[in-house]
Amino acid sequence: MNKRVAFSMALSTLLVIFSCKEKTEEKEDAAVYPVTSPVKMDTVINKDYVAQIQSVKNIEIRAQEKGFLEKIYVDEGQYVHAGQTLFRIMPQIYQAELMKAQAEVEQAKIELQNSSTLANNNIVSKNERAMAKAKLDAANAEARLASIHLNFTNIKAPFSGYINRLPLKLGSLVDEGDLLTSLSDNSSVYAYFNVSEPEYLNYQTHSADRGSNQVSLIMANGEPLPDKGTITNIEGEFDNETGNIAFRAKFPNPNQLLRNGETGKVQMTVPLKNALIIPQKATYEIQDQTYVFVVDKNGKTKSKNIKIAYELPDVYVVASGLNAGDKFLLEGVQKVKDDQKVKTKFQDPKKVLQSLKLEAN
Repeated sequence: MNKRVAFSMALSTLLVIFSCKEKTEEKEDAAVYPVTSPVKMDTVINKDYVAQIQSVKNIEIRAQEKGFLEKIYVDEGQYVHAGQTLFRIMPQIYQAELMKAQAEVEQAKIELQNSSTLANNNIVSKNERAMAKAKLDAANAEARLASIHLNFTNIKAPFSGYINRLPLKLGSLVDEGDLLTSLSDNSSVYAYFNVSEPEYLNYQTHSADRGSNQVSLIMANGEPLPDKGTITNIEGEFDNETGNIAFRAKFPNPNQLLRNGETGKVQMTVPLKNALIIPQKATYEIQDQTYVFVVDKNGKTKSKNIKIAYELPDVYVVASGLNAGDKFLLEGVQKVKDDQKVKTKFQDPKKVLQSLKLEAN
């Protein structure tokens, strides 16, 4: 009797399980998946380019005379004004040379005066007076040269800016051409960044689409520079190794926040013609590869690897792997498998995008 009861209960359980399974399968078979197609349209994106920042003026300050470094009037990082004295090389030798040259000038003046008096009295020829005049001119030139050498012992700032590192200490023996420091004018800065050949061609041929030459700068801390910059120059040729060409943008830097040698990212508006755009939620990833489920005319799913050109809010711009007429699953990509026959309902691609955050023209 107990065996019959147990058998009846087991049979009832199996019937319930099969019944539930059949209902689940019927529910799955009855599921309708939304599908859509890529939208082919013109749009613009903001693309970031790694940039090297340089001061508009950045020069090396080098010694023009030899001698001991007698005075250092500035410190590293100090702001200096144009014409301000930065260093002094011991000037005694050059002062003595100037004094000697000035004495020779005075001597030549006396000789010229005497020669002129004698020539006027026909005691000596006019050639003697001309020789004395030439000697005076030579003495003046030597005095001028000695004065220049003396002035070179006082090294002054050619423009206003920030002093950089001081490699030499007070009392160092300086030779002609030795580096004393470098000077940077950071009132404006240049940002250099590399652009690929296709992007360069798009930039040059679609000037109306980009609107202007203005660009933004994202600083190393991820914050944008408050002031916009302007693309002022493009180099004359491409780099054969990288296939890129260098752009230069100029940014105002009124608060002297940016310094020579910093890095950042230039954010430039790039026009895209006939871009294929799909929602991000229609994709899935396997080992860093992006896929969508394409639905064929028989209603069967097929996973398809796609390449992403750009990522925008909620959408991808597809570089390859999809055609404009392809239909793909908009939702349910985690529930289906390859070669699975599904019921679908087509949704207007443009209406799908309208519900997303795409900013397009």
